[in-house]
Amino acid sequence: MIDWLRRRPDEVPQVEIDGRLLPLALRRNAGAKRMTMRLAPDGSEIRVTLPRWGRSAEALEFARSKADWLAAQLAKVPQAADLAHGSVVPYRGQTLALSHDPAAPRKVRLGESAIHAGGPADSLNRRLQRWLEGEALQLLADDLAYYCLRDSRRAPALSLSRAQRRWGSCAADGTIRINWRLVMAPDAVRRSVVAHEVAHLTHFDHSPAFHAHLEALFEGDLPAANRWLKREGRSLYAHFG
Repeated sequence: MIDWLRRRPDEVPQVEIDGRLLPLALRRNAGAKRMTMRLAPDGSEIRVTLPRWGRSAEALEFARSKADWLAAQLAKVPQAADLAHGSVVPYRGQTLALSHDPAAPRKVRLGESAIHAGGPADSLNRRLQRWLEGEALQLLADDLAYYCLRDSRRAPALSLSRAQRRWGSCAADGTIRINWRLVMAPDAVRRSVVAHEVAHLTHFDHSPAFHAHLEALFEGDLPAANRWLKREGRSLYAHFG
């Protein structure tokens, strides 16, 4: 996986968008023919992919020339809000109501059509996130075991990620990390990301062989899962900081 180039904070170029200074993260890609740009899901930085021969100064000018577009994208970034009784929480593609009773036990539990929690309101967000992360780890471990069995290999180490720019990653030593927020996405979307990273255990690239292997490994509709992430992925950042 190609990672974003990082510099010391005082060296990072910035672009002012609607009164906010956003850092510019650059990624050089040998296969890129032109510069492309997107905003981080949480609006924290501008990401520019450029060819190997591309210059940082050109990337900065490119971002500045697209300030209006970036401002429009920034306005769409959901802002995490404090949860309260009656709030909605996405879980495995469903929209569940939050039932909060301060007098009830603090432990979060899943009901038929709601998520129930007690205890003080000021720790509700943290406890709900921990509960969702626990659910994510269990589901993802099952997914990983399933796809590794299909791939006739032993399941590697798994950990949760809180990354702002990746749904999953596969390290050179085989360790797989998956974004915990996928517990809020439909099951097929979450599973597609796990299958993607398992396929990287065989092909550590995005070659035609990798895509053919992934299509054989994943039982669902890959284009539909990818479309969902592209269309709805940013919304998964609206509920927790």
